[in-house]
Amino acid sequence: MIQAPIQEPPALFEEIGEQALPGVRTTCGSPEKNYILEVNGGGVLLGDFDGDGKIDVVIVDGSTIERAAKGEPGLPPRLFLGKGDGSFAPAPEAWKLSGGRWGMGGTVGDYDGDGWLDLVVTQWGPTRLFHNEAGHGFREVTEGAGLGPGAWGTSAAFLDYDRDGKLDLFVVEYLEFDTAKVHSRAEGTCTWKGHPVMCGPEGLTPLRSRLFRGSGDGHFQDVSAAAKLDEAPPAFGLGVMTLDFDLDGDTDIYVTNDSTPNQLWENLGDGTFRDVGFQRGVSHDANGREQASMGIACGDWNGDGRDDLFVTNFSGENDVLYSSSKGAGFRERSGSASLSGPTLPLLGWGTCFGDFDLEGDLDLAVFHGHVYPQADSLGTDTSYAQPDTLFENDGKAHFSSRPLSSLGPAVSRACAPADLDGDGDLDLLALRVEGPVRVLRNRALHDERHHWLGVRLRARGGNRFALGARVSLVWKGGGTSAEMRTAGGFQAAVPAELHFGLGSVDKLEKLHVRWPDGSAQDFEVALVDRMLQLEQRAP
Repeated sequence: MIQAPIQEPPALFEEIGEQALPGVRTTCGSPEKNYILEVNGGGVLLGDFDGDGKIDVVIVDGSTIERAAKGEPGLPPRLFLGKGDGSFAPAPEAWKLSGGRWGMGGTVGDYDGDGWLDLVVTQWGPTRLFHNEAGHGFREVTEGAGLGPGAWGTSAAFLDYDRDGKLDLFVVEYLEFDTAKVHSRAEGTCTWKGHPVMCGPEGLTPLRSRLFRGSGDGHFQDVSAAAKLDEAPPAFGLGVMTLDFDLDGDTDIYVTNDSTPNQLWENLGDGTFRDVGFQRGVSHDANGREQASMGIACGDWNGDGRDDLFVTNFSGENDVLYSSSKGAGFRERSGSASLSGPTLPLLGWGTCFGDFDLEGDLDLAVFHGHVYPQADSLGTDTSYAQPDTLFENDGKAHFSSRPLSSLGPAVSRACAPADLDGDGDLDLLALRVEGPVRVLRNRALHDERHHWLGVRLRARGGNRFALGARVSLVWKGGGTSAEMRTAGGFQAAVPAELHFGLGSVDKLEKLHVRWPDGSAQDFEVALVDRMLQLEQRAP
């Protein structure tokens, strides 16, 4: 008897970029990728910038080698205002942003405590700062902000590392780049699997990440040396994530590095940090090898109350799941969680945890694409365009993989999740290294077995969006928790809000908030399937 072929379930996400952001494309150098500068792609920065309750997006665009050689500005970042149905409209003239040198990524946060989300844009060149004019436009305030000359910033994160109520800024730096000093692919100096390719990062000069302490009025001071970040060797930095991995109440920082060990900066609570990546088990893979790491997802995938880390890597190096363990350490669980094999041949970039199917546990979205267009040549055993993957959590310490959407292989880079259409599930927005911007609408079920809750916080003082707060939900027989952040892993920023998939849980017993200043507050929240905004009570 001939058995019918097993039918793969339909993709959970629907590609609607052509309708949601028609004609919006990004540029990152030449199609041939002659220089490493042309590889990373741009940035995706999400937030409600105009205060209407709908998620907006800033697309950070790049440039070309020819424009840079002429001293011309790169393509400007662009703000698109969300309509609340998953689509976007170009922002009015007051929101217009000028082009910098060559845009990469950035972050969002309210650095002056006025209740409006401001913007940081990283680039090949100085880091740029934009002030939100009370929801009516952006004004560049880079000059005099104290962010320094910069070199090549990739990812960035706002945080309050010293818990003074004023946001600080962490900027990840990549490498020193000058076309006059770096060989072009066309010269044939650097090869990969027998094919001439762009040079780097090996052989180029890595940089150190920088920490800037905020004064709360738009001025920042470089405290990298005082915070002891300069005690670690320079590295090829690409991704950043804020988290309280040791649950001591202050914010730590995880940085993924390309071809150099990853760093876990433990906040010692006295204004200094210590790199404990090796000691905590998150600097290398399980065999002690450093990897070419890019994106970071952070969340409690196994429900033990601690945040775990997922890191995307180069092709031939599987992506890594670092699962938290007792004693504030981590153990690699990539193989046992069924993540090693499917990711080994792929090159991962943007990634995120999220309960995309609303079944009560965290799934993984991973976007792929090679760095070398020459990967399409014979004998490479891989390809330039690659399929993106949804890893669904079965709730029993394993993931199963399926295509993220019906798009097929693409050359994707940064991504960020958010509920773009207000229906209660997480959608995705992602970039290709060049080409149309992708918007992926979630088609999860919404019924008695698929509930959710959204949470926005408003804290006292300067850290109005409560970055670093931890929200815990308690229901009969269980619970879950998550930390408020806007760091998006790789050249991305996520909205200052939390999304909880609840599965069949339709009633909560309690919602607990540990605010960034260390105070705690309980809220009675019975109804789910809605977005809450919670205010910190007066002292």
